[in-house]
Amino acid sequence: TLRYPDPDVKTNDSVRVEVPSGKMLDHVKFEPGSTAMISGGNNTGRVGIIQHRERHPGSFEIVHLKDAAGHAFATRLQNVFVIGKGNKPWISLPKGHGIKLSIIEDRAAKMAKSGR
Repeated sequence: TLRYPDPDVKTNDSVRVEVPSGKMLDHVKFEPGSTAMISGGNNTGRVGIIQHRERHPGSFEIVHLKDAAGHAFATRLQNVFVIGKGNKPWISLPKGHGIKLSIIEDRAAKMAKSGR
């Protein structure tokens, strides 16, 4: 936990912390236009820009995102982790940049790699 958190930091925001001192350097708001990574569910590992958030009192809140390839997808709020401001992530992205390939695209890439 942070000893003196910034009053602007709210639930679901991400905070960048300097490890040796434990001080907060910066934070990213959970809002439309922020870059986020999915940490659970069927879309695990995907990266996209938050489009909007559906509020469902008494049920799960849904977050709609769009990835760099233009594919839109949705997931539960607790599976979304903000990783950057705008379309610039604070972390280095894995191979594929968090874009999920369709079955046909994935097969074509594997076939090209094997030389068939």
